[in-house]
Amino acid sequence: MSEMLQNSTRELPDKQYLFEIAVDTGNQIMATVVINSKNFVDYCSNSSPVNYIVHEHINVILSAAGVPKRSLLTTEEMVLSTFATIITLIVYFIVFGNSHVKKRYKLAQDLKQAQMQVHYLEEKLTLMAMEDPGKKDREEGGEIRIFMDGAFDMMHYGHMNAFRLGRSLGTHLVVGINSDASVRECKGEPLMNDQERLTMVEGCKFVDEVVPGCPYVMNKEYLDYVIKKYRIDYVIHGDDACIVDGKDVYAAAKESGKFQSIPRTEGVSTTDIIGRMLLMNKDHHYNGSNNGGSENDSSGSNNNRFMLLGQQSKFLTTSRMLRLFSAGVKAPTSDMKVIYIDGAFDMFHPGHVAILKEAKLRGDYLIVGVHGDAIVNRERGSNLPLMNLHERVLSVLGCRFVDDVLIDAPWNISHDVMASLKISEVVYGSRCDGFQNSTSDDERYKHVKEAGKLTVLKSPSDFSLGKILQRIQRNQAHFQSKFERKNKQEKEHFEQKYAQINGDKH
Repeated sequence: MSEMLQNSTRELPDKQYLFEIAVDTGNQIMATVVINSKNFVDYCSNSSPVNYIVHEHINVILSAAGVPKRSLLTTEEMVLSTFATIITLIVYFIVFGNSHVKKRYKLAQDLKQAQMQVHYLEEKLTLMAMEDPGKKDREEGGEIRIFMDGAFDMMHYGHMNAFRLGRSLGTHLVVGINSDASVRECKGEPLMNDQERLTMVEGCKFVDEVVPGCPYVMNKEYLDYVIKKYRIDYVIHGDDACIVDGKDVYAAAKESGKFQSIPRTEGVSTTDIIGRMLLMNKDHHYNGSNNGGSENDSSGSNNNRFMLLGQQSKFLTTSRMLRLFSAGVKAPTSDMKVIYIDGAFDMFHPGHVAILKEAKLRGDYLIVGVHGDAIVNRERGSNLPLMNLHERVLSVLGCRFVDDVLIDAPWNISHDVMASLKISEVVYGSRCDGFQNSTSDDERYKHVKEAGKLTVLKSPSDFSLGKILQRIQRNQAHFQSKFERKNKQEKEHFEQKYAQINGDKH
């Protein structure tokens, strides 16, 4: 056995021998590369294209520039310099290129993480501002009580945003509602009565307490009474002037040093909404483009009568505004009974508040589906909806009985919708705002019925959008005059406001 091992060991070549073989092989490879490279360079140097480029173009230019003939470029130099450049670039890419790719990828990842962090911080700031602005004050035993008042006739999301802003200045918002008599005396007949306006304000999630029957003009005695009884720290109103018979309605509050103003929600007002109602065309179905008519048509002609009324809105809906109204919205837990109700919710009114309150009593979590403009027009005709999808979504989000909103909800409620939203029960009211016979509910609720999840609620209120329109039509001349007067005042207010802002910038 040992002899076999010794023999096999002798047969193995020693290290010196292997080294010599490797050197010889390397030399042969290098020699082959050099020879082939030389042959390739010679081939390229003698080629017609290279000769043509060097002698007919490059050297001609160099000669014209004054370069001596002995220093002109040869074809071999041209080929060698070209290959040297190519090889340099290849080596650079191999050595450094991959490193640059990695650096760019890392920078892209860092940027993505930074953007996510900024988004997270923005959301956190929004939630801190909205969910509990007075938490610190309450923990320290303090409370800041805010008072706002107004007619809130045909209350809309602009009023809700004012309540949101007002409450953000304190911990408790008290809202006074002007009585019918005082509104009638100072502004003319309101469209909604005391109880209807009270229902709307009480239904807003930003309001903590309501005081009915407030006078439109608060004198010092009444202001002192409100401040003392409700322990008010600040009286809040929008930054637009409120003048009656040449007197500032909030003069007493300003004199007391308790007045603060908030910016008015631009692009929406009761005047604007009444203006849309005055353009109502009962016999029209909108079948035009998605833009609702030419944007260049500013003539105010009858073409405006054939647009969706909601597309006349001047309000610019931003993601920030939607986030502010959605602040505090949380997903339902697994043990919650989720209720779903959908509809147009056009010109959010007391009838809507009443049915949503009734729906919320059916479970723990209420999701409200708001249909898109095209669906609303298809089902209701005329040039409805009165308010566009974003305006209607904000109005519903501002309701205290609503936990979440499905934006641009589908008309037919499928098994997928119910499964995705974890819906336990689908409800709808026995009354609706429809202006014509809608498509059959059999198809619309087919899957819900099959699942045994459909419930019809007896509508607790007979209030509807049609009722508002009837009130306007009964006294159209009055509202037309009021609309023109208020529209002029609002235009002057914003012109003065922006003139002042532009003046400050300069």
